[in-house]
Formats: sequence, C-alpha cells, structure tokens
Amino acid sequence: HSRIKQLLKIITILSFCYAAGMAKLSNVRIESFSDIASPREVMKKVPVTKQAADTILKGRQALYDILDGKDDRKIVIVGPCSVHDDNVALEYASKLNEVRKKVEDKMVIIMRAYFEKPRTTVGWKGFVYDPRLDDTYSLKEGVVLARELLVKINEMGLPTGTEVLG
Repeated sequence: HSRIKQLLKIITILSFCYAAGMAKLSNVRIESFSDIASPREVMKKVPVTKQAADTILKGRQALYDILDGKDDRKIVIVGPCSVHDDNVALEYASKLNEVRKKVEDKMVIIMRAYFEKPRTTVGWKGFVYDPRLDDTYSLKEGVVLARELLVKINEMGLPTGTEVLG
C-alpha cells in the first residue's frame, strides 16, 4: 500500500506541474470567459410550440418518404448563405412560404437557415455570435434569437434546415 500511495503522490505532483505549464500555453489570447445558457435552458426559454412541432415532424416525414421512394416530390432547400437579420429572415420566410403552398404537390421546400459562418476567418462570424451586427459578440443572446427565429418560421408551416458548426 505504501508503494501505491507514493506512486499516486508522484502522479499528482507531475499532473500539477504539467497543468501549471499548460496554463502558459492555453488561452493566451483569451481576454475573458462568459457563460451561455445550456441547451436545456434555451429550450425552456424558447419552447417549441405545437404548430412549430407539427411543421418539423411533417417536414421530416416528407423527407423520409421522398428518400425512401414513397413520395415522388422533389426536395428543394433554399435560403440565404447565413441569416444576418431576423426581421429580414422572417420576411424572406413569409414570401418563401407562399411559394411553398403553391408548389407543395410537386416539391417539399425547406428554408435554409444558417446562423454561423465557419469558413469566414476574418470579420463577422454569424448571427449566433453577433446577432446585432455591432461587434458585441453576444453568443448568449444569439443562441436564443436563433431559436426564436426557427420557431417563428416553423409556426408559418415552413420547414427549416440548419447546421450547428461552431
């Protein structure tokens, strides 16, 4: 037992020394950290309404059926490279939804709603990071606003497609 205790003591000391050395290497360009809401907190703050949930489930089922060959409609994913302004995105969604209603017997239209610009190395990184386009970089606000926007678009009856890349 004493040999094991000595080994554990040595491992603890080495771990501490390693961690102390890593502190000089990690986050050297980071000014501060701030907490954002957990996914559970965001979902609680912005719950999916029944109408939005119905749109999501109906859209998913339509995609499954098309991909399985049970539905001969085409899948059309259309929308901006990335959302910059939630009001403009809602206006676009409203117009796209009118088109969707006219052609729903021939195609399933899904609005592309991307909130990040992962391949952008300089400048604005996306709606979730800087939703007000004012360099405040409020990820905490951006995540909530993005979810609110998705719920509003889905409440129109328009399915959305997005990806989280960050």
